[in-house]
Amino acid sequence: MTGLVDQNARVLDQFTLQAEAYAALVNKRGTPLSRPLLDIIRPIAQDRVLDVGCGSGQFAVAISSLVAQVTGVDITPAMLDQARALQTTHTATNIEWIEADCASLPVRDGAFDLVISRSALHHAAHPLATLSEMRRACASGGRIAVLDLTPAPDKAAAFDAIELLRDPSHARALPTDDLRALGAELGLAEIAVHTHTSELPIEVVLATSFPPPGMLARVRELYARDAARGTDTFGLGARFKDGQVWVSYPMTLVAWRRSPEIAQQTGA
Repeated sequence: MTGLVDQNARVLDQFTLQAEAYAALVNKRGTPLSRPLLDIIRPIAQDRVLDVGCGSGQFAVAISSLVAQVTGVDITPAMLDQARALQTTHTATNIEWIEADCASLPVRDGAFDLVISRSALHHAAHPLATLSEMRRACASGGRIAVLDLTPAPDKAAAFDAIELLRDPSHARALPTDDLRALGAELGLAEIAVHTHTSELPIEVVLATSFPPPGMLARVRELYARDAARGTDTFGLGARFKDGQVWVSYPMTLVAWRRSPEIAQQTGA
């Protein structure tokens, strides 16, 4: 319990500081509804959607025009303020925002047809507990999807180490097979896996980072050294491009279905 409380405190601290810069970054990058994502989650007009760790609301607002209702949950009030501000710039009236811990969702069992988490699981103290809550909130036959950082297994420790230097709210990024194994452990039926990289200049990433004083300079130094040597120590493909260091974050989207059989067996 102490570990969960401490991690939640780190998330609250960091994302309160990051909220405005983070919202500006993701808004600038455009719609979060990429074709691979839409092809996998297949939203329909009758869907009730739960966005777990919704952050500044880009996904919830974007998908709201395609579905019946959206609920965004996040533990950080400042991020939800950004989400509400974004909603006012659109015509979305079918969105509810809830401040809550994603490992203890204040929603009814089976209340949603689609439950999704994007770039949030690596902040969770207990990823299995978060995915278990997502499963509980999902209707029998509904879909669950997680999009998150997924380093190569042999790079995972170094990846986590430098991400923690950059962002003290980072907990652990799961390699793809570890993420898939969480769903299998919960009896979810895997329906799709899609991997890709998200390429960014390191300074864009650091603009949303608020570690202790002096730490950003250390992170810059480590990335520049890795790019110069071409060793890919951190599994981020650090390289020089256009006179600056760029990195490529490995990402995986895993989608599952909560089968009626599993729901019946667990009595949920």
